[in-house]
Parts: sequence; structure tokens; C-alpha cells
Amino acid sequence: MAITAPVSVSSRPSAQRPSRRADAVVSDLLERIVSGDLRPADLVPTEPALCEAYGVSRTVAREAVKTLEEKGLLTARQGIGTLVSPQEAWNLLDPEVLAAIVRHDEEYEVLDQLIVVRTVLESALAREAARRRTKDDLRELNALMDELDSCVREPARMDQVDVAFHERIMLISGNQLGRAIVKTVHAEARRSNRYSGSVSVANREHTNRQHRGVLDAITAGDSELAASLMVEHITDAWRRRRPRAARTPARR
Repeated sequence: MAITAPVSVSSRPSAQRPSRRADAVVSDLLERIVSGDLRPADLVPTEPALCEAYGVSRTVAREAVKTLEEKGLLTARQGIGTLVSPQEAWNLLDPEVLAAIVRHDEEYEVLDQLIVVRTVLESALAREAARRRTKDDLRELNALMDELDSCVREPARMDQVDVAFHERIMLISGNQLGRAIVKTVHAEARRSNRYSGSVSVANREHTNRQHRGVLDAITAGDSELAASLMVEHITDAWRRRRPRAARTPARR
């Protein structure tokens, strides 16, 4: 691994310096790392340099570096200094890290990966929900389905109910870990216009037909059908939202 000289931040104009808090230093350095301004194996500035650049105390600078180490973005090397970590070491389930990655995901690679994660996990949770559902569960799912049908011309409201519908299925499954992972990655993705996109009323009606299919399979207790329809729903909905310009060219 090649180690570069420390990256300077001392030229940062004082008028643009973040406030005197560790989280502001963390936010700025995180953005620089994820954007590629600071690259893997780069040496980050020393504590005195960070103090000068951001106008913070050494305690605040040290706390910021420690936080970034905990997120997997920095690695301390004895006798060398603190280096930017390779991307495979980053904690992608950390909300701040994931949010920054989504912001800089020009090729939609991370969002594509997120869809794969959702597909694998939510199909498994739908399968389990079909086995575990109760009459009360089905009553709540049907109420959410009716609400989804009633708000196809209200995108913001439908998005909220859509999340609630999927959340209810995950709750029924009883898989708390799977649900937590999906909620983490999905919550950050939904804050990005790149992920949410803009879809027509016809597309939202098509989405609801897919929702209804998943619900019918869960109601019937058909676990395999519920799982396969969930896969179809998530992948198809993303295909319809994903900008054509960013789509991966077909393999020859």
C-alpha cells in the first residue's frame, strides 16, 4: 500500500470552516473521503493541522478522528499516522456513511446493490410472513392496501403508506435483524431523489397491483409465491424508477 503525504486542509478559508464541534469536523472529512477528495492510504492531517483548519480544540479534533475510525473510514498506524481506509473497510450500515455514499453514487452502483439486499431480505421476510400471519395481521395489511389504492395520485402520501406496508410485512415475519437492516439501508436511500425517482400514476397503479399480489399470497399462506412476488415487485419497481442514462450496458 502506497502511503502519500498528509493531505493539507490548512488552506481552507476560515469563513467556510464548520462550527466548533466534532460532528461538523466528522461531516466534512466524511464527505471528503467518500467524494474521493481524500483517497485510500492518504494520511489525514495531524491534530494540530485539524485544529488550525477547523478552528477546534485538540480534544474535538481527536474525537472527530476517533468517530471516523469507528465508522471504518480511518485507520491509525503506529509510527505512520492516520490513514484513509479502503472502501471495503467502511461501515456501510452507518447512516452517515451510507447517506454520503448514496449522494456520490453517480453510476448507481450502490443503489443497485441496495436493491439486491432488499430483494434477498424482503423476499425471505415475506416468505416467513406468509407462514406466521394472523387474522389481525391480515386485517392491518388489507387496511394499508386500501389506503395505497386510495392515494395513487398523491405521491408523497403513497410513499409513506408504501413504506408502512412493507414494514408491516417485515414485522409479521418476526425477523428483527433482517427488518433492521432493510430499514437502515432503505431509510437513507429514500432521502435521495436518485432512489425515489418520479413515477406516473399508471406506474403507481402497477406497483399497487404488485402489492396486492404479495398480499394475496400472504393471505393464502403461500410462502414461496409471496417470496417470488416480492422479488418481482422490488426489482421491477427499481427498473421503472432507475434513470435510463445510468443503466448498466448489456453484456456482450
